Amino acid sequence: MYLLLSVSPYPNSAVSAGELALIAVVPVLALAAWLILVFAADRRPRHGAAGTTSLLRHPGAREREPEQSERKAA
Repeated sequence: MYLLLSVSPYPNSAVSAGELALIAVVPVLALAAWLILVFAADRRPRHGAAGTTSLLRHPGAREREPEQSERKAA
């Protein structure tokens, strides 16, 4: 059985346009996914969201809120 093989001292270094696009797109998508995950992990939970409690707030925080709004109005 005889196989036709092209043997050359210089390897074929031509890369197709699809391969070049893949080489460019994969790292960009990986970086975007990583940034989204980092920012999502850093977000503070919303007030009243399921599974959150108000224990983290300072006990007197609600009493001070009207005073702060009065100061801003003045």
